[in-house]
Amino acid sequence: MRNMDTSKARNGLFLRLIRLIFGLFLYALGIVVTLKAQVGYAPWDVLHVGLAKTTGLTIGLASILVGILVVAVAFFLGEKLGIGTILNMILIGVFLDIILQLNVIPAMDKFIWGVIMLIVGLFIISLATYFYIGSGLGAGPRDSLMVALARRTKLSIGFCRGTIEVIAVVVGWKLGGMAGIGTVIAALAIGFCIQITFRVLKFDAKEVDHQTLTGTFKALFQSR
Repeated sequence: MRNMDTSKARNGLFLRLIRLIFGLFLYALGIVVTLKAQVGYAPWDVLHVGLAKTTGLTIGLASILVGILVVAVAFFLGEKLGIGTILNMILIGVFLDIILQLNVIPAMDKFIWGVIMLIVGLFIISLATYFYIGSGLGAGPRDSLMVALARRTKLSIGFCRGTIEVIAVVVGWKLGGMAGIGTVIAALAIGFCIQITFRVLKFDAKEVDHQTLTGTFKALFQSR
């Protein structure tokens, strides 16, 4: 009986990992769509592109480096990490470079089509968030930092998230990342897009109990 329960738990974890990885691929696809809109990058992408231009790295590698730094700060502030946090940090950057290399998404050269494409990209990111958060395997690096800062400073989640994104935009812009009207639209609209997506799918992120790295390893390697 115990072996059956262990097998079921492992199968369930495998399906959650598939859901997580699919969500991270969608997230990278959504980012590429917002980049190709060419009306101004989303706040974190301003930083990633600016860092890539300054260092000569690919955008994906720049994203991974920023993710490592953010995870380290969140961990130092006492936030627990899950395997989803680690895979988020690595796979989004890998998928970003693959999709950009394939060059299958056309760049927009008209403002109105760029804005429409940006909104489409934000909804893709919102759907991706549903999949990856719903896996329950850990929040992404930036979400972890947001929560860690809110806990430490006792300030609101919204204020902490807004402050982090403003810093990302300013630093990224100084490094050469493109900030524009799309940056403002993305910063203001992403919350609404996520809210609409979650409502349509009847998903409440607050009810998700994320599994830590320790919990995941125990589920994978516990004795039969």
